[in-house]
Amino acid sequence: MIDVYSTATPNGHKVHIMLEECGLPYQVHHINIGEGDQFKPEFLAISPNNKIPAIMDSDGPDGKPISLFESGAILVYLASKVGKFLGNTDREKFTTLQWLMFQMGGVGPMLGQAHHFRIYAPEKIDYAINRYTNEARRLYGVIDKQVSKTGYLASDEYTIADIATFPWLRSWKNQGIEWEDFPNTKRWFDEISERPAVKRGVEVLASLRKPLVDDKSKEILFGSTQYQKR
Repeated sequence: MIDVYSTATPNGHKVHIMLEECGLPYQVHHINIGEGDQFKPEFLAISPNNKIPAIMDSDGPDGKPISLFESGAILVYLASKVGKFLGNTDREKFTTLQWLMFQMGGVGPMLGQAHHFRIYAPEKIDYAINRYTNEARRLYGVIDKQVSKTGYLASDEYTIADIATFPWLRSWKNQGIEWEDFPNTKRWFDEISERPAVKRGVEVLASLRKPLVDDKSKEILFGSTQYQKR
């Protein structure tokens, strides 16, 4: 059994979708980031960077429990566990991993900043909004060009690179994106959206998600609370 500590955000949905795609049994535990659950000692014990998601697999590689944090690492672990969605040859695996790193190092952080400055920042800073909106469009362009050649990000087969990237593009409107500018990305996005496991995965914990607009949530997520030494 895999215990998943998560919430309904793009990074959380990566792991929810992956577990559904793999058909692995799992139990989900809601981490309410607006209330500060991510700072509780029991969560920090498995996710020392106080970020969701994290997992605990009772049947680890050596038959002993293993805990993992960082969504990209979790995807690689689960793909290795079931022998799917990573590629079969070394070439395929490294190609998949480079596109996974593209998401981890670019798509997630940059689109996250676009969300922050376009929606959550207490003051509208034109420089920041323009910078991250333009970067979002650039990244969509990279994806658009790639999937026009390969079908999916790493190859003509669906991999963890697609699973990692897809949830971040679900908020395309908030990122200042117009789909008509990226027709290949739109085709890729729509195709993934129709996968049964994806439909199930994005519903995990979705009913518990609330807009993080109250003063308490904003302070916990964006104020001094997150910087305290623990």
